[in-house]
Amino acid sequence: MQHKVVIFGEMLWDCLPSGPVPGGAPMNVTLNLHQLGLKSRLISAIGNDIDGQKLLDFLETFNLPVDLIQVNEENETSKVLVNDDDPENIKYTIVSPVAWDFIQWNNEIDEAVATSDAFVFGTLGVRNSASLTTLLRLLHHKTLRIFDANFRPPFYDFEIIENLLGFTDILKINEDELEIFADYFNVLPNIESVCNYLDEHYPMDLICVTLGSKGALIYKGGKIVSHKGYKVQVADSIGAGDAFLSGFIKTYLEKHPLDQVLDFACKLGAFVASKKGGTPRYEVSDI
Repeated sequence: MQHKVVIFGEMLWDCLPSGPVPGGAPMNVTLNLHQLGLKSRLISAIGNDIDGQKLLDFLETFNLPVDLIQVNEENETSKVLVNDDDPENIKYTIVSPVAWDFIQWNNEIDEAVATSDAFVFGTLGVRNSASLTTLLRLLHHKTLRIFDANFRPPFYDFEIIENLLGFTDILKINEDELEIFADYFNVLPNIESVCNYLDEHYPMDLICVTLGSKGALIYKGGKIVSHKGYKVQVADSIGAGDAFLSGFIKTYLEKHPLDQVLDFACKLGAFVASKKGGTPRYEVSDI
């Protein structure tokens, strides 16, 4: 069975010192899932400009469907200024407002989410109330809802985050986000305390925590499954977390045991970290 996954949020140009490259966590996840053999579609928006057309051209080189990507006449295609002086700790300056701040609800995207096996969303893509309103309408569908927190200061708001957590089946966070949650909810800044709190107060099935070079873990029903990760020579960390999430989604939807889900996700994350950019081309056999 070829699973269908819809992803909501930003698509953009990462403006590195070496030149611009296509990016944005939702776009990276969409491309990875497509390369992994799933039917993935991205709900996003570009401007009516050359940068937007180049992003569409890039996606079409992967034969990825672009039918859910809207063209915004009033706002330009997104750009992010990237500082990669430290390859393992990339820093981003995200320009605002841009086209994907104004994603509009329509019957086409509603039907896509309603008929999908999983729906992936984050915080950056809803920093503007226009896109947030659209996402909240889509979250009422009872597909598997995966919240990739992906905090990008200053573009997150805990009033919005608490609302999104109420629609979350699977939450994916990293170590930094774990500490932010701990601080906000006033619990101890460790995995057990944060996960226990979230599990008790929100209707999620499981929580996945990525730990950078130390691997990752899955928390489910008070139990933790962990993986030490794979050691690679890091080219840059751009897109590694997105690749991890993509590997997680593929194997989770295929109903593999959680230790196997983590193993494949860690492999894919490490593979992408060993390559330049967030969307290297590969075959499943390469992983």
